[in-house]
Amino acid sequence: MPHYHLNIYNGHGDTPDAEGRDFPDQAAAHEQAIAGIRSMLSEEALTGAIDLCGRIEIVADDGAIVAVVPFSDAVAIRSPHPPA
Repeated sequence: MPHYHLNIYNGHGDTPDAEGRDFPDQAAAHEQAIAGIRSMLSEEALTGAIDLCGRIEIVADDGAIVAVVPFSDAVAIRSPHPPA
């Protein structure tokens, strides 16, 4: 089973995933990254400020970055007002 590290980069600093974990495939690692981002953003929403500038890098055991998941890809934003 492939082993991936989900390294977090956001406004709170960089958080490397030193241990990583096994996933059935890269798609499963991507799904976990999305779930993790949504969890972090839900906590931020409680403070009244959401920062979508972060990302999670999915890194294989050999150190290769196999995917980058921007925080903005984890949510759909709907608003009655057009973006500025």
